[in-house]
Amino acid sequence: MITSIFFGGGTPSLMEPETVAHVLSTLKRYWPLSDDVEITLEANPTSIESSKFQDFKDAGINRVSVGIQSLRDEQLKFLGREHNADEALRALNIANDIFDRVSFDLIYARPDQTLDQWRDELIEALAYAKGHLSLYQLTIENGTQFKTLRDSGRLVELDYDIAGDMYAMTAEIMDGAGMPAYEISNYASVGNESRHNLTYWRYQDYIGVGPGAHGRLTLPNGDRVATRTHKAPDIWMKHVTDGGHGAKPFDYLSPRDQLEEKIMMGLRLREGIEASLVPISPKIQMLLDNGFLKKESNRLCVSLDKWPILDSILAEILTSL
Repeated sequence: MITSIFFGGGTPSLMEPETVAHVLSTLKRYWPLSDDVEITLEANPTSIESSKFQDFKDAGINRVSVGIQSLRDEQLKFLGREHNADEALRALNIANDIFDRVSFDLIYARPDQTLDQWRDELIEALAYAKGHLSLYQLTIENGTQFKTLRDSGRLVELDYDIAGDMYAMTAEIMDGAGMPAYEISNYASVGNESRHNLTYWRYQDYIGVGPGAHGRLTLPNGDRVATRTHKAPDIWMKHVTDGGHGAKPFDYLSPRDQLEEKIMMGLRLREGIEASLVPISPKIQMLLDNGFLKKESNRLCVSLDKWPILDSILAEILTSL
């Protein structure tokens, strides 16, 4: 039974709505869909893409995730986005008029950003929020222009303490707006959590289709595998044409692999993981005693105020197993 479908990666809103309708009708021939299936489309807020929102809804989309990233023109230029703030707000108004479920994302902790600037931008964004926001701190990834700029001294990352204050302020504002964090960077009112993303974080099965897609599947014999497809669209298409699919050979996951992945994904969530997954070793007890972890009934969670150092906490947990 399919409970969620996600059209994401790249710019799926550039495709024609008829393509979405065809994909969905094909899926229905092979798998049953739940009555309340969540069907999300990632979209950029350019006028060309937002003008197709109604057609996408008619094709079967019932949730959109709009890549806003900022409501400030100068910051959108810094982030390399093609839209401006006015286009972003117009796209949100259109999406809110058409869809019952709308999410959008913002990036904060940008170079030279102040607490007051982020507070003002977030409060402005909340006026357009419809139950779900993804709020990410800027991170510098290898192979990006940002890393090149940082390494050359032309980009100075925001002070870590200021970024931490921004995270705490964000949580406070979102709690007050009735949209608390349910994952380290995602905030929602009750019932508006992304069901699709919860599938990843709860380590459930999902199928990745299309160039560069990945998945996790439990086979009938109980083996769990990681799936990948060819990343380059032309190579992927050639494999589909010649062999019927663009998937690479499965990678079988050992019990240790599965345990580590389940812990790493699950501790991103406010609800945490089953406490039985992590034996209470001296190191884990130390994390509990010092407030980094908390155990409630049969759940083990990272304390909310310690989410900014989640990677360090995970490292301590994994080395204790």
